[in-house]
Amino acid sequence: MARLAHGVTGGPPALPRLGLGCAPIGDLYAAIDPADAVATVHAALASGFELLDTAPKYGNGLSEARLGRALASVDRCTYRLSTKVGWDVTEGRDPVPAFDPEAVLRSVESSLRRLGVDRLDIVHVHDPDDHLDQAVAETVPTLLQLRDEGVVGAVGAGMNSDRSLAELVRRADLDHVLIAGRYTLLEQGALSGLLPLCVDRGVEVIAAGVFNSGLLADPRPGAPYDYKPAPADVLARALRIQAVCERHGVPLRAAALRFPLAHPAVTTVIVGAASPAEVADNASMTRTPLPSVLWDDLRDAGLIDAGAPLP
Repeated sequence: MARLAHGVTGGPPALPRLGLGCAPIGDLYAAIDPADAVATVHAALASGFELLDTAPKYGNGLSEARLGRALASVDRCTYRLSTKVGWDVTEGRDPVPAFDPEAVLRSVESSLRRLGVDRLDIVHVHDPDDHLDQAVAETVPTLLQLRDEGVVGAVGAGMNSDRSLAELVRRADLDHVLIAGRYTLLEQGALSGLLPLCVDRGVEVIAAGVFNSGLLADPRPGAPYDYKPAPADVLARALRIQAVCERHGVPLRAAALRFPLAHPAVTTVIVGAASPAEVADNASMTRTPLPSVLWDDLRDAGLIDAGAPLP
């Protein structure tokens, strides 16, 4: 299907392999200095993390606003920008669902203003778990109209649930999906349903949450998993994966960053950072040599699904 992307027919341009998740600069886990947020974005771009993913829900607009300040001095042609719709955000209160067309248009307009841009490369329907029918009937068609008008380059959906995302892929005209935490070195729930479906439908997959909220960055008691302290069995699995990596002299973070990209459906891995130092570490992990025997040992230990493609 021929589509408009920034006013050009032929479909959206290919996504970069690496992206920066901008929830941390919206004070996801801890308050950070606004200057550090700007420096983090600049460091990410300099390190090749060329897709910048944010959402109004991240800090009730704070992530978008800080990202906009960082991008004010950056050439618009040097990065791809992704945000989301589906939640009405107002300072001082929790986000509320807002998937109707009027709310979508308001959200896109507000995002453009906070980000200081006149177009968005990707807009995802954000966590419509309890609103799938409305997302299909109203939210996605509204975004498709914006895509045809050139305001939006591509339309996607971002969720933690691979099953719900698969339903949206079957029912809606999506260019991309963003799956958070369900196709990682720790767990591969998206392998049997969502990812083959995306290959069949030509839907590009962005793998986010590849550290499973931080557990695979530093597996220890109390480490976050799905934004809460990891259960004992999940922590134990992460520690087993880490032990295999250590036997091969490989940082767990390096294996976690590289694993999802081996699947043919996955075009991009997004990883969050809250400081230039974290960006530098993530960039270093993407360049770390990984022996093929590492993946064989993880599979033989039952720590990777037998059907998962290996790097």
